[in-house]
Amino acid sequence: MSAHDAKSAVKANDASESGAPEVATSAATSGAGKAAARGAPSFGAFVRKPARESAAKAAPATGTTGSLRAETEASWPADAVEVGAVIDAYGLKGWLKIAPHAQDSQALLSAKRWWLLKGREGQAHRERHSAVRVSAKVHGDSVVGQLSGLDDRDAALLLRGARVYVSRAEFPAPAADEYYWVDLIGLDVANEAGVELGKVADLIDNGAQSVLRVTYASTDKDGKPVTGERLIPFVGVFVKSVDLAAKRIVVDWEADY
Repeated sequence: MSAHDAKSAVKANDASESGAPEVATSAATSGAGKAAARGAPSFGAFVRKPARESAAKAAPATGTTGSLRAETEASWPADAVEVGAVIDAYGLKGWLKIAPHAQDSQALLSAKRWWLLKGREGQAHRERHSAVRVSAKVHGDSVVGQLSGLDDRDAALLLRGARVYVSRAEFPAPAADEYYWVDLIGLDVANEAGVELGKVADLIDNGAQSVLRVTYASTDKDGKPVTGERLIPFVGVFVKSVDLAAKRIVVDWEADY
């Protein structure tokens, strides 16, 4: 069972400014470590099982071409997920160099349109644009991509610092027993005896596997309300079922662990 970090994590919806996809496998590794080093959001990267390798060939887009298009908060996709950030221009013909939020960048490589948000939360003016992806490929630990309407290096340099989003609907379909982190956030967690353990608040990559961070209401030694936390490895020995429709995960895990 695996969990893809839609950390591509993993702002799930820019309308609320939260987000990116990772895929969790009940035995999967993720690129969240790299994402954290870049200050990426806590969920949203896209990662597959270790046996699957990132595509290194250029992935041409098949959508209708067009120019860089100005967007507003109202036109922004409700299912936008942050998958990377523009760190530089690449070459002289308007290509962008992207730091992805996960090791596997299939969401970036396959999406027909990239959505770009520049500016910090709380700023009065935040620039929003989108464009059809003409081509994209893995380049070392980054992704380089060409967008329709972006034709020279100077124009590409103006987008440095922009965060890159794709629509959740454009994520590649995960394989059986693979899940995007962004789809696991908020699910209820219970054990096989029916004891409620809390809700998935986040996922963590420890280098070997994805780990569910489950939070629940508790009290401290003085009886004051606090938020408790359980860390449950997202591996088959502990995770028995994931029901996205029912928003529920069943685990082999005791409440007093």
